[in-house]
Formats: sequence, C-alpha cells, structure tokens
Amino acid sequence: MTDLAVAPGPPRVGVLLREWRRRRHLSQLELALEAGVSTRHLSFVETGRSRPSAEMVLHLAEQLEVPLRERNDLLLAAGYAPVYGQRGLDDPEMGPAREVIDTILRGHEPLPALVVDRHWGLVAGNTAVWLLAEGVAPELLEPPINVMRLTLHPDGLAPRILNLGQLRGHLLDQVARQAALSGDPALATLLEELEGYPGSGDEAPRRTHPAYDIAVPTRLRRGDEVLSFISTIATFGTAVDVTLAELSIETLFPADAATADAVRRLTATDPG
Repeated sequence: MTDLAVAPGPPRVGVLLREWRRRRHLSQLELALEAGVSTRHLSFVETGRSRPSAEMVLHLAEQLEVPLRERNDLLLAAGYAPVYGQRGLDDPEMGPAREVIDTILRGHEPLPALVVDRHWGLVAGNTAVWLLAEGVAPELLEPPINVMRLTLHPDGLAPRILNLGQLRGHLLDQVARQAALSGDPALATLLEELEGYPGSGDEAPRRTHPAYDIAVPTRLRRGDEVLSFISTIATFGTAVDVTLAELSIETLFPADAATADAVRRLTATDPG
C-alpha cells in the first residue's frame, strides 16, 4: 500500500517570528531586550517549546514592525483569531478615510497626486495624474494599473524621463527595500520584472538641475516642455485596518517655477 503524502500545515508561530527577527537583523538578545522579555522565553517561543499568548504575539510583532496583514497571520499560526479588520474602500465604515483621500487628491490639484497599495497598484488619482500619462501604451492603463510598471516600462513613461537611469535606480532600490522588509513574494516578483526592463545605463546622479540638491526629481518630457517634480509620500500612521495601513498617498510638487507654470496652464486648457 502506497503511503499518502500529507501536505505540511502552516508554519508555527515561532518559525514565523524567527523569520521576522532575522529579516530585521536582530539577535534573540536584542529582540528580548527591546520587548522586555527573557531570552530564554523568546527562545522557547521560536522553537515551539512555549506557546505565546495572543498579547505576546502582538507585542513581539510590534517590536518587529510587522505589517498588520502579517500580524493576523502570526495570530492564526499561534491558534488565535485575527484582530485587524480588512475592509474595502467602498465599505461604509471607511467613509472617513475616503474623505481624507478625496480631500488630499482634490486639494492638491492642479498638481498630480495618487494613492497606491502595498504592491504599487493605483487605487486613485486626481485629474492632473492623467496629464502625465500622455503617450503611454493603452494596455498599461488598463486596470489593475501598477505605478512602478507604468513608470519604468519601455512603453510607459520611461522613454520620456530625462533622468531615467538615476530615477530607475532609486525606484528599484525602493521596491527592493520594501520586498526585503516585508518578505512579500509579490513585491519580489514585481522587482524581478522591473529589473528586466531596459534602463538608460546611467545610474549615477547628474546634477544638472537644482532639485538634485535636495531630492531625486522626476524630469519628464511632455511635448516641447520638461516637467520636473519632487514627491512626498504620506500614510495613515494610526491605521488599524489592513487595507488602510497598506495605502500610500504620493503628492508631486514642482521642482522649478517653469514646471509650476506649465502645470497650471495644462490643467486650465486640458482638464482631463
């Protein structure tokens, strides 16, 4: 009689906690000190000799800066129910968050602003965002739109980005850092795809614009004009909902007076 293979169950919570600790480059002693627990107890948790309480799982996850989605996974692996909800943005309970997002997007016009999820999927954008997407291949604008793909794809914005080499290097580093910190396989897959796109071959800063003194600008050719932007990213810092915690709001600002004037003129004549 042939033995039937038994599919392995989900990883024990101790294994997952050890993976997160190593991902954060912490020793057991360092984490124990930060968490205010004994090294012996932490070792017993990681090896499965001791089952942590739900409170301890969440406490260790807090010290390790584990994202909310993965905190739920840790609780499940320890035999407890998840504590963080995950609602869609159209859920009535998300009304206040939607108001905040809409206020920021509308209030930032005529400058571009957009909202992305943890995989850089476009969640929302104001009318000014679409002015920048002129000439992009239609398939890249079909949902779900990925902002990193849209920016670096050879049929996307890449051919019109004057400092593509430097910007590409900066964005790839950003995705690589997020993939390493989160352990998210989808981000690792996205990074591999992005790295396969052709670059300009010049990843070194070329200080030909004043914005380089303070940040890496995006210098985009649009018709006969060059639009130069620097950006900021905001998050919901006190979110206890998985969806909300994974959203980022990126707002673009003119890096020079010529760009500010051009954006005002473009949005006045081409409202989208």
